[in-house]
Amino acid sequence: MKIKFKIFLLYTFLTIAPLSVYSIDKEISEYDYLKFLGESIEKIKSDYVENIDNKEIVESAINGILSSLDPHSSFLNAKSLNDMKIQTKGEFGGLGIEVTMENGFVKVISPIDNTPAFKAGIKAGDYITHLDKESVVGLTLDEAVGKMRGPIGSKLKVTIGRVNTEPFDLTIKRDIIKITSVRSKLEKDVGYIRITTFSEQTNKSTSDAIKKLKKENKDLKGFILDLRNNPGGLLEQAVAISNLFLEKGEIVSTRGRDSENPETYKAKPGDILKGLPLVVLINGGSASASEIVAGALQDHKRAIILGTQSFGKGSVQTIIPVNPFGALRMTTARYFTPSGKSIQKKGISPDIIVEEAKIEKVEKRDGGRESDLKGALDNPNQESDKKNNDNKNEEVSINDFQLSRALDLVRGISLYKNKLAIK
Repeated sequence: MKIKFKIFLLYTFLTIAPLSVYSIDKEISEYDYLKFLGESIEKIKSDYVENIDNKEIVESAINGILSSLDPHSSFLNAKSLNDMKIQTKGEFGGLGIEVTMENGFVKVISPIDNTPAFKAGIKAGDYITHLDKESVVGLTLDEAVGKMRGPIGSKLKVTIGRVNTEPFDLTIKRDIIKITSVRSKLEKDVGYIRITTFSEQTNKSTSDAIKKLKKENKDLKGFILDLRNNPGGLLEQAVAISNLFLEKGEIVSTRGRDSENPETYKAKPGDILKGLPLVVLINGGSASASEIVAGALQDHKRAIILGTQSFGKGSVQTIIPVNPFGALRMTTARYFTPSGKSIQKKGISPDIIVEEAKIEKVEKRDGGRESDLKGALDNPNQESDKKNNDNKNEEVSINDFQLSRALDLVRGISLYKNKLAIK
């Protein structure tokens, strides 16, 4: 009797509205589905336990449709659209990471150089499972990003899942994210260009940096283009950067629903390096626009790609305004390299695989030196704290192994070309 009584109590909490059952054989038209959507919205508005206004329910419905298609499609309300515009101009607030959704969790495409996330040690490929101890499962990508943003100086506890590592927490202080999309320097006789993201000024800044380095050293042996941990950005900027180094040919094609008529972007004459050797650095954090550049230069044999497999985000998101409500961010096409290879979920394979490792050079104060190469898969740009130990009497410094190999390669190609020219 006890068991039956408990079951009865459970079922008294449920009410079942009368159901109209379609015949299995009845054909459901497009109009029926649209009518069903409208009726469902009306039922939610009239019968849900809490009052929901039209704005909230319609925005949620549209976002649900888009986010179910792929992780990169979503609805942008007026505030989200404005935030996105600010981000592409190169300055916004937050942690400083480019993310996507995978298996219900937030996956890090790449931390942005010198941001709170970068300094905290977040790496490409990490999964964010909890924000302030609340699971991200069930959130859309925009909702998760919204939770990561907040007042400047406020802190956020982020739970990280990493391959072959127990989950751990990082407390990160939010800050204004100012992106300097291009940095450059001379590595003695080699020019080094680092592009962190493809924003509105990237092409001009890159061109100016190359001209400046060539002016500082008129006998450069070549250049290195560093696209590691670059999450992408504007398609037009990826095309423009590729065009700087190519004389002719296709840069990238985008194929939408009508795959028979792809949109093709082609290079115009004028290699800014005048044929100097070029090595491009990529890794698992190189995505989207970075992969377009690496793929174009690789297919045209204009550069040697060095590093590790790139991320594999090869889809085009188009912002379609729906005034005054906001905009639809929708995947409308996929990228293909000049040779016809799809980037989506595959990425770019480097010509020369060089893992991200550390060179630890130990300099003893008595003048002796020893070097120890460690194959740890650490961030190549992360600086180690200097160890001052009176008993061991030594100091440790970290160098970028991939960059060292790229420098050797540029100089080797230059030497080989010169020997051929002499003959």
